[in-house]
Amino acid sequence: MPHAVLAEVTASVSELKRNPMKTVAAGEGFPVAILNRNEPAFYCVPAGAFEAMMDRLEDIELNALADAREEDKRVRVSLDEL
Repeated sequence: MPHAVLAEVTASVSELKRNPMKTVAAGEGFPVAILNRNEPAFYCVPAGAFEAMMDRLEDIELNALADAREEDKRVRVSLDEL
């Protein structure tokens, strides 16, 4: 069964066990797909990339909330009042 590999760099579980930091560094700041029997088992995501991803998800959630409230007529504010 084919699987999509959503990373440019891959490593085996054995490589990860042997030298975890070298495996992470191989991704040069991007996720590394960890393969088990040539199938993606999980993604090793560096802290900076994970933080950026979480910030982006939070922005998406806040935008969705703002969009949902945009039509809400309960609160009215004019620029003159600000």
